[in-house]
Amino acid sequence: MTKRMGVGQFFAWEGGCLFIGHHDRQLPLHAHQAMQLVVASAGDHRVRAGDSEPWSTYSIAAIATKQPHSLDVTASDYGAVIFVEPETREGRAIARRCAGAGITEVAASTLRDISHAMFDAWLHERKDETVATARRLVTTLGAGVDRTEVTDPRIMSAIVYINQHLDRAITLDEVASYACLSPSRFRHVFGEQTGMGLRPYIMWRRFLLVWDLLMKGGTLSQAAHAAGFADAAHLSRTSVKAFGFAPSGIQLLATPDPRQMLPDRQRTAT
Repeated sequence: MTKRMGVGQFFAWEGGCLFIGHHDRQLPLHAHQAMQLVVASAGDHRVRAGDSEPWSTYSIAAIATKQPHSLDVTASDYGAVIFVEPETREGRAIARRCAGAGITEVAASTLRDISHAMFDAWLHERKDETVATARRLVTTLGAGVDRTEVTDPRIMSAIVYINQHLDRAITLDEVASYACLSPSRFRHVFGEQTGMGLRPYIMWRRFLLVWDLLMKGGTLSQAAHAAGFADAAHLSRTSVKAFGFAPSGIQLLATPDPRQMLPDRQRTAT
């Protein structure tokens, strides 16, 4: 049985998503395509770029796409991880603001205020407000930076097509044909427009679907097949490599009382 990393909730929107809850253990070294923000409900958290490197303390950490990192948010009652798709306007804005640094401290008083409001909304089970403040954290961080977005209608239609066929294998030739481009031309235009390759993009979208289905009460096997993985074991192996944990390692609850996520000693104190 997989030892649980934590328990919490998952919320998604176009271009990003939020994991928020209590973390029981450190997340081991991993890397993925998404831009990432990490924040604790109180105090600081720790991040490092390698197992042999010392931990560094952050208030709000921004982690670049493909940057190896380990996380430790166990010292705080609750932690939040916000993933931002790198091809979105906000993702590109954050990348430009943090250019040259794989892991960056980005906390300012405004951002801390927004993060406090996010945790407060979540603790009082105000879902819409929780999502709105998480998105405001992202947009505020990217404010003042020129942002770009996918504008080529061929790539926009290809993205819609991809998201409609995540339950099976999707090939470059197939998507390129749908976009009325040669495979080589499609690969170039897709990378230029989105800032990432086709395969990483498809994998990211598969995981968004998995987390959403698990949050809604689906089984690991159901989520794996719906998102195009061979089986639950394949999904788990891929998740550990990309995110440092298997989906079974995080308990996603649709309507929990956040206070019940705390360890016994902390729950008693509250």
